[in-house]
Amino acid sequence: MDYRVFDTSVQEIKYKVLREVAALAFDDKLDSGLLHVAEKIMPGPKPTMRCCIYKERAIVNERVKLALGGNPDNENVVEVLNIACDECPVDGIRVSQACRGCIAHRCKNVCPKDAIEIIGLKAQINPDKCIECGKCVSACPYNAIVKMVRPCENACKVDAISMSEDKKAEIDNSKCISCGACVYQCPFGAISDKSYMLEAINLLRGSENNSKYKVYAVVAPSISSQFGGIHVEQTVAGIKKLGFFNVVEAALGADMTAYKEADELYEKKFLTSSCCPAFVQYIKNAYPDLAVHISHNLSPMAEISVFLKKMDPTAKIVFIGPCIAKKKERQLPTVDGIVDCVITFEELLALLDSRGIDLSQMEHAPLDNASYFGRIFARSGGVSAAVQQALDEHGYDDFECNPLPCSGIEECKVALMKASKGVLQNNFIEGMACQDGCIGGAACLTHGPKEKRLVDQYGNEAKEKTIKDAIGILKTIK
Repeated sequence: MDYRVFDTSVQEIKYKVLREVAALAFDDKLDSGLLHVAEKIMPGPKPTMRCCIYKERAIVNERVKLALGGNPDNENVVEVLNIACDECPVDGIRVSQACRGCIAHRCKNVCPKDAIEIIGLKAQINPDKCIECGKCVSACPYNAIVKMVRPCENACKVDAISMSEDKKAEIDNSKCISCGACVYQCPFGAISDKSYMLEAINLLRGSENNSKYKVYAVVAPSISSQFGGIHVEQTVAGIKKLGFFNVVEAALGADMTAYKEADELYEKKFLTSSCCPAFVQYIKNAYPDLAVHISHNLSPMAEISVFLKKMDPTAKIVFIGPCIAKKKERQLPTVDGIVDCVITFEELLALLDSRGIDLSQMEHAPLDNASYFGRIFARSGGVSAAVQQALDEHGYDDFECNPLPCSGIEECKVALMKASKGVLQNNFIEGMACQDGCIGGAACLTHGPKEKRLVDQYGNEAKEKTIKDAIGILKTIK
């Protein structure tokens, strides 16, 4: 079974660029090989997606820059490729061909700015008067009036994307939470995340087969929903073959986080989770008064990395997951120096294929470092279940946890709005910026429906059935 299945051509091109750059980096041929990447991916002579082969290659070259780390002057981990951003309609509200020229003229009558005229029996909108209130859209009985919204703007639920003067997408870094929704939704691939893949490659090469220092891969529990038809333990074997000393579950960090958050919730009586960096940043941006309620505990990625560096102070940590926002989290003062590099599942596939590692041919390598509850952090509702379990294991029988799992930033927004007004009935907000949780992350290999059953099945395979059993290993660390 071929696990290299891409939802779109945009995602496939991104993968090809990452794969070619990774191959050159591993072979120490970046200086001589980068100039030929665009021609290799877009051989021509005829264009396949854009107006000409030269534009296609120019866009690939911009993607190569992102694969090398992107613009160092841009603090965001998400960037706009201006040369690729030029095809989307920019008008707001339009009258389509479905207009029947009715005589009721509800659209005209409801417009507060007299922006609609009836010309030749058909409705027409004067863009100079239109304020895009949408009243005409709702009033038309034929659904003939539509509001055109750029896919990137529609995907961004925190209003961080707008159009610049030259009609290109523009990201307001002060609003952006690095969730990556725009990255996947842009149909032209004009928005993408920076890659820190070269940092991972340099760590592996510099370790000299883990003789100078050991490089650990920390994998997110959502790995269970990646690489269709491939068992998680085959993926672990593939990661080790890349040169990693060991593969550790971030789910063990999730067990640690859940245990600490249960203590914090019991003490404070109201808490918002700290696991999703995009959710945490959204609180800080949009509801700063609620920031005091964010759990002070580190995310599972950071928790397990702290543990590994206590065990081996020279260790280098590479986190692998579906989350673009984790790249931004790594740069935070509280995490910098704990996690050395963050790459995504997309980048992992590129690394594996650049070395000719076929996961379907790999033997099973064990991965059993966490409990059921740590592993189900990957899906919406998992954090809440784990915190409840931790409360039970702590013996806090006099406290009732009333959690609110939020799937997607819109649900998070509603919950935070209620909390800010003092009308929220729940005492624990589990915020996940991506729909369905981490299994819906922007950098997943595929973005089709992912059943929670897959995550729960992976959780049930854990030998450790309680959080206490999973984190018992901490007792060995002074």
